[in-house]
Amino acid sequence: MKLVFSIINSDDANAVSDALTDNGFSVTKLSTTGGFLKVGNTTFITGVADDRVDEVIKIIKSKSNKRKQSVPNATPLEAEMYSAVPFEITVGGATVFVLNIDRFEKL
Repeated sequence: MKLVFSIINSDDANAVSDALTDNGFSVTKLSTTGGFLKVGNTTFITGVADDRVDEVIKIIKSKSNKRKQSVPNATPLEAEMYSAVPFEITVGGATVFVLNIDRFEKL
């Protein structure tokens, strides 16, 4: 058995959750915040049989879309002056961790 932790952009969280549950996976959702942009994410915890891990990852990948986002630029130009020109970064997608489970009990 494996434990799959997946960190998903909150914009994609409902689609991921629906797809996982529609395919018979139980998920626990946690609201989380990313450190770089300080925007909302959703972390999913899913217990998965070893032979279904690739299926879970395929579902997550298909429902987690990457997109471009403009963020303010706080690069100093000269003494006490900053550039106001925003720059574009890629957000979304998913970060997935798969851990081995030594023991599982549903009580």
